[in-house]
Amino acid sequence: MFGTLRVGLALLGAALPLQAVAQSAANLTALRGLVPVARLQASPAGKAALDANLQVTGDIQTGDLKQPTLLPFPEQQQLALRDCFITDGNAAGLADGLGTTLAQAYQAKATYSDYKTFTSIAPAVANLIGYTNNVTKSDSNSGKYFFANATTNGKTPVTDAAAAILADGAVTDVFGKAYDRPAGSPGADRYGNSRPFQTLPRLRAYRGQDYFGAPSHSLDWLRGPAQDLVNSPSYPSGHTTYGYTESMVLALLVPERYQQMVARAAEYGNDRIIVGAHYAMDVLGGRATSLHALAHLLANDPVYVGQIRKNPAVLDQATAEADRTVGVTDYRALLAEARAAMAEALKAGCGDTVAACAAKDTGRFKDPAANAAFYAATQTYGLPVVHPETAGRQEDVAKIAPEAGHLLTAAFPALTLDEANAILTETQGPGGGFLDDGSEFGVYARLDLYTAAGKAAALAAQRAGTSATR
Repeated sequence: MFGTLRVGLALLGAALPLQAVAQSAANLTALRGLVPVARLQASPAGKAALDANLQVTGDIQTGDLKQPTLLPFPEQQQLALRDCFITDGNAAGLADGLGTTLAQAYQAKATYSDYKTFTSIAPAVANLIGYTNNVTKSDSNSGKYFFANATTNGKTPVTDAAAAILADGAVTDVFGKAYDRPAGSPGADRYGNSRPFQTLPRLRAYRGQDYFGAPSHSLDWLRGPAQDLVNSPSYPSGHTTYGYTESMVLALLVPERYQQMVARAAEYGNDRIIVGAHYAMDVLGGRATSLHALAHLLANDPVYVGQIRKNPAVLDQATAEADRTVGVTDYRALLAEARAAMAEALKAGCGDTVAACAAKDTGRFKDPAANAAFYAATQTYGLPVVHPETAGRQEDVAKIAPEAGHLLTAAFPALTLDEANAILTETQGPGGGFLDDGSEFGVYARLDLYTAAGKAAALAAQRAGTSATR
């Protein structure tokens, strides 16, 4: 087994001031993609979307909106409480999407014994998880204070290149201004973009157990002491970015569970609304941020690979207190190495082939129709159209975001990139949402990976069957 690993307060990074650094080229791309939220107050359609964002967030948080969740609402609340803890070192908290049999095999090796100490299933898997999570987290974190008050950490102004993104009617603190909690006002976030627990007229707080089974309360993860989000700006959702990133990593490592892992990602993001930490728009922004960065990694985009990043997930016990850095130049090779290690570990743990064990699932993801219904409910959260010019058209993924197809080809290599992008185009979700302004990033906001993966898997299976009969 991979040795005991240790991480510090990075696990609770969303509650801490972010490091004051200039935005990278990848960060700037993400900020440009996320900036439409900052222009919503400039139009009646945008204001209507902001109003709907608060309403739907509140209705989900209280349970008044009867979503097709995969658990009864009281049980979903309890899972949302456990999901507040980010298992970013090994994705252990998300691995239940692998199904009961594979999850047991995975979590037998990838565990957390306390907030700082964890194990991994294999070094190659730890390396993949650590690097991927750090890249997508960087894009997500760059937006927090940027959209709150145009700083990198609440106080240090952003670079000129970043400040230029806020031109053309964009404003900071859009949620604070829209929901009568402007930055620094009583009960508001000091920096801007106050969270739902600060703006909702009614908040449903509840008790339960945390990830480790200890007594906990939802407010512990909002106002502290477990995680203090009072002065942590809301947009985009860092937890959702993590949830989609590492769920997708598991989906790519175990393609037989791709759809279920996509459903788990959607559930994790939705749980952030249930606990009162994020708006629907935050979740949609976090999802797009994650998928956009991951696709560029899979395409070996030099802006995303070749970076050197502090990576707590690859620290072994002997060097736990030292900085260890990892640079990746061929992400697909890293994925292939991790997939081989994952298959070996899961086969040993479950006592059969990965495909056979993947089919043995008695948990909440066993019903494909239920998974599809829940995922569809989170596609747009029913928010109104903001960009009518994209609402009625099917956007050509191959032309606008050609690297997106790698999200499918990396799991289903029988498909060509053109075929994958055609599937993504055919299955894309409703258009015209607050991020869908015709940009590359807007395409990622529309991707319906659950439906797309079903079609990709069917085509790959058909080709395998045809090949076997020759």
